[in-house]
Amino acid sequence: MSISQPDTGTALGPDKEELRTTVAAILDIEAADLTDNAHFMEDLAVDSLMALEVVVALEKTYGVKFTESELRSVVSLQQAYDLLAQKLPTP
Repeated sequence: MSISQPDTGTALGPDKEELRTTVAAILDIEAADLTDNAHFMEDLAVDSLMALEVVVALEKTYGVKFTESELRSVVSLQQAYDLLAQKLPTP
């Protein structure tokens, strides 16, 4: 019996649409409203606690750890995607 792991992306990085869906669900907004460069706090009115919740969920979902400075840098979907692409191991 094998345990399947969630699809966390490819050698090129995480799947951006899956990431968009995950982050949108956490922020309780429509995925279509979460553009790549929408600033979480300025454009989407996300408070710091909700932003932290996004980062914690990404750490759990993708099995990575972010440093404190990296936590502060994740203010848009694109920045989250880029950081995850750096952190995820390539096969």
